[in-house]
Amino acid sequence: MTTPFPSRILDNVSTVLVGKAAVTRLALAGILAGGHILLEDAPGTGKTMLARALAVSLGLGFKRVQFTPDLLPSDVTGVSVYRAGSFEFVPGPIFTGLLLADEINRATPKTQSALLEAMGEGQVSESGVTHTLTQPFVVVATQNPIEFEGTYRLPEAQLDRFLMRLSVGYPTEAEEASMLARLQERHPIETLRPVGRADELLEARERVREVRVDDELRGYIAAITARSRQHPAVALGGGPRASLALQGVAQALAYLDGRGFVSPQDIKEAAPAVLGHRLSLKIEARLTGTTPAEVVAQVLATVPVPVETVSTAPAR
Repeated sequence: MTTPFPSRILDNVSTVLVGKAAVTRLALAGILAGGHILLEDAPGTGKTMLARALAVSLGLGFKRVQFTPDLLPSDVTGVSVYRAGSFEFVPGPIFTGLLLADEINRATPKTQSALLEAMGEGQVSESGVTHTLTQPFVVVATQNPIEFEGTYRLPEAQLDRFLMRLSVGYPTEAEEASMLARLQERHPIETLRPVGRADELLEARERVREVRVDDELRGYIAAITARSRQHPAVALGGGPRASLALQGVAQALAYLDGRGFVSPQDIKEAAPAVLGHRLSLKIEARLTGTTPAEVVAQVLATVPVPVETVSTAPAR
């Protein structure tokens, strides 16, 4: 029997990243939901490798842009040049399947904003001309949450464009020892081969949108988002886009599990990655050490979970 598309991708990425099944699952769910991913973690934890492994496994074109203070918007989107009596558009690295925006917060806000149209509309406008990006198109951005010197904080509006914010995390001692053994001669990414195609990803996205969400669970999602806005530590909570993101990622997680319906557990699994970066905490909350992750956990603990209905609908 043929291995399902999602299983092939997860198994392939696991040959490169040791002990990162949970974050790989969430990242793939975000891509299946049609979104863009922000990886926020310390240097050397495997953020770039996760993006590369996903791009190769999915059969997508991959380009990496190192964001720096002197990077211009045209260095990302492309520029028109004068050749043989007319202007010709030269596409930038954004014209690919998966773009890795490495250390995105090191570029100026003007350059950061060059990604907004592409992420939101799937197109790039240059000199009054609109250039459509080939689908699927995914942005995976990275940033270091510790080092702030020479960086430009992503504004809330741009953070909201990212479907999810994930942390790769450090491996355990056993996982790190296993990684050392694998990398002694050469890195597994050098021999990684595609196990999926772009058209399979587009088809899987259609199947994800067909995963059933009961009315009670839609109410549960809306209640979680609303409660995030009402929390006493929050100055700005999740909006309607957060609810849509939460529903989409929950559908993708159900699809990954081979189910044709969303369960409350899918929503709970998706909530920290979907809501955390959309919460702006009050100053007094930040001074007491409160984190968005703690707020999301409190919200999930206080919103009543609807009674789960039994369904046998399989994922397509």
